[in-house]
Amino acid sequence: MAALARLMVVGFIVLSVIYVCLSLYSRSVRKGKLRAEWNEGPKEQSLDEFLDEGLAEYDKSLRRKLILSVYVIPVILVSIVIYLTNFA
Repeated sequence: MAALARLMVVGFIVLSVIYVCLSLYSRSVRKGKLRAEWNEGPKEQSLDEFLDEGLAEYDKSLRRKLILSVYVIPVILVSIVIYLTNFA
């Protein structure tokens, strides 16, 4: 039982690091695309306002929610492997 608890704690820490890195990378890519869009288009508002609106829209997007699958998919796979190893 201690081995399972250790696996869960270490797994959660590793998945959290992966989630944070992936989230920061995705956000920086979106920010870069917003900057490019602002540079090409008419300058009706400041860059900071444009980025704030675009990133607020990004926070509500499906892509942001799909990044949470970093937690779900490995847990399902490990559960399947444990089940097949012990009960199949």
